[in-house]
Parts: sequence; structure tokens; C-alpha cells
Amino acid sequence: MAAYLGAQPSPQEQCIVIEGGCSCGAIRYRIDGSLQHARACHCSRCRKIFSGASSAYAEVAPGSNFTWLTGADRLTKHGTGDGWGLAFCSVCGSTLCGMAGESVHGVTLGSVDGDPGVQLEMHIFVGSKAPWDHIGGDAPRFDEGPPSDPTSSSAA
Repeated sequence: MAAYLGAQPSPQEQCIVIEGGCSCGAIRYRIDGSLQHARACHCSRCRKIFSGASSAYAEVAPGSNFTWLTGADRLTKHGTGDGWGLAFCSVCGSTLCGMAGESVHGVTLGSVDGDPGVQLEMHIFVGSKAPWDHIGGDAPRFDEGPPSDPTSSSAA
């Protein structure tokens, strides 16, 4: 899958510090490294979980270090049944990150303080987007999940 997602971050890009947290401030995290493969998912599950048109999410790049600074005991996890899930603040409900088992896979871009150092690379599951959702910008759009061939983007 990574072959079509663009270049890996340079060593200079991997040396940044990214911090973020929930709306109420109960939970804070830090990433020493970088984010990669930012995307907006328009599937019905993400629309429900994020209460919006889509999710905005980026993976924690390999070699980066993710640390909970405060409030890890206030995380609530919601799994999909296949080892994947999301973690959110049990106080304010902010969705913070995606989980692969017990490890943080990526973070929601809305939870990042300031510039996360990435731009959306794609829109996925646009085939099931809400009828009122009009996607702007020039990031590629895929009717389903990200394909292994970038030429299969749609005009949705």
C-alpha cells in the first residue's frame, strides 16, 4: 500500500515534535518524529464517529515515538472487532487516535496543536460520502479504500 502514498519523510522531517490533545485538556500526547499518509475518510462509520463529513487522520511514521503525556487513564477505546479501533477522551469525547491492538497507529489531525507537518494526500470511501458533502481541493479521491494503483481515483 505504501508504494502509491508518496515519498517517505526525509530525516529532517522526522525530527519534529508534534503535540496534541483533547478538547477539555484532560489528555495530552507527544510525537517525536513525524506523521505520514494523511487522509480524509468519508465512510459512514467515520461520519458517525467524528460527527462530520469525514475523518482527518494521519499515521505515526515508522521510527517516531508516540507518548501519552497526561490522561492516559482517561482514554476510552472503541474497537471494530478486527484489532483496529479508536481512542477518545472519556471526559469530553474528543477522538484522539487510531489503535492497532494496544499501539497507537495514527492521530486525528484535529487533535494536533498547530501544524501537523502533513497535508491531506487523499479522500477515501467517497463512494459512500454523505449527499450534502462537497469535497474541494485537488487531493485524489477513491470510491473505496486506497488502492495499490493511484490511477484508479474517481471523480466523485
